[in-house]
Amino acid sequence: MVEQMLIDLKALLVEREDCDAGTVSKLREGLAQGGSQFRSLRDVTEILHKKIESSSGAAAKRWHLKLGIALFFLGSIRQAVEHLRQAEGALANFYLGRALVSQREFDDALKAFDRAEKAGYNPSQVQLQRAGIYRQKGDLHQARAILNKLSDLASHSAEYHYQMACCLLAEGERLKAVEHLEKAEKFDPTHTGVLFQLAYANDLAGNDDEAIAFYERCLKHPPLYVGVLNNLGVLYEDHEQYDKAIECYRRVLASNPLDEQARLFLKDAQASKTMYYSPEEEHAFNRFSQVLETPVTDFELSVRSRNCLKKMNIKTLGDLTRINEQQLLSSKNFGETSLEEIKEMMASKGLRLGQSLEEGAQQDVRFRSPQQLSDQEQAILSKPVSDLNLSVRARKCMNRLGINTVGDLVSRSADDLLESKNFGMTSLSEVREKLGQLGLTLRGD
Repeated sequence: MVEQMLIDLKALLVEREDCDAGTVSKLREGLAQGGSQFRSLRDVTEILHKKIESSSGAAAKRWHLKLGIALFFLGSIRQAVEHLRQAEGALANFYLGRALVSQREFDDALKAFDRAEKAGYNPSQVQLQRAGIYRQKGDLHQARAILNKLSDLASHSAEYHYQMACCLLAEGERLKAVEHLEKAEKFDPTHTGVLFQLAYANDLAGNDDEAIAFYERCLKHPPLYVGVLNNLGVLYEDHEQYDKAIECYRRVLASNPLDEQARLFLKDAQASKTMYYSPEEEHAFNRFSQVLETPVTDFELSVRSRNCLKKMNIKTLGDLTRINEQQLLSSKNFGETSLEEIKEMMASKGLRLGQSLEEGAQQDVRFRSPQQLSDQEQAILSKPVSDLNLSVRARKCMNRLGINTVGDLVSRSADDLLESKNFGMTSLSEVREKLGQLGLTLRGD
């Protein structure tokens, strides 16, 4: 097998005088080769800095353009903006617009795209970028209007299908969005935005292997989307590839040392590498957990007991370990006879009512009967946990623990959540913050 020859990035950006769309395409191709190419590009930026210092006039503007483009693809967006502002021409303004979009400076980005189009940049490509800006500003109507005028691009443009997919995602049409993303990938397998959205869609669906493959492809085609490295790191942790996860978080911190989430994720991943593991203890814990997850419908209870448990949203033996006798007796039509029946059922499995309650814990709102809850409380507890918009790591924990509603979540303690694989203090703080916005807390908080 013949080894692929690496593209000479120094020759491309320093020795070659011109810098045009072909240069950018070759640069992306070179970075996709991986290996030492990113380090080579960083070395090239040092040379370009020196060229700017010793130049003036039109020559300096060309060096600013090349350095701005290089920094853009290295992810140094703020520095890229500084240099692209000092360049001129269609290409400079187009990438200045893209860089400003990354910083969510939408009004300035629109002005940059206007200048790019007037200077001769492909009008349809500029219009697609405008559609993206209006979408991110929340003006889906304007974004759709632009895309409707560009419908002829559907036969060949990856960017068109990407922008359509993003509009559909904003409208909640995930399945239709994925269809457009798949078309986009066929037209351009290197489109970073498309790869990221396909990765995230598979991530949400629990298709970890496919998600990892798409995220890894993203890494080969910069500039990287925010979240690629963090999301990939979480998936690596789920598959116990802690060294790869640590490398992801370190890369985030290398580009943004102030990213506190990445810093905490890195700490969790490093701790996971040295975590004590006992197969015997895990087996025993899993057996105990299976007992707690036993549905109460598996037992032959009286109609009255069964109806009372249903009204209180008690589904498993584990739920019964998290309430006390008084809470059960407070439910309408639940008397001493039903209480004894429930206690006998629990004892048959070596359990007792209130076993999981911490001393001094507050009464759990989830296990109050519907008559004791206001309509507003019932509505909040019935909300899907997905409405909390949790991060990937926290969401995966919810899936593992079978937590589907806010009511399910508030029935769990912090310790319950922390026992879930790769769920650390960062995710716990996030969950507490989201519940706090609803006026709720975890059990025992």
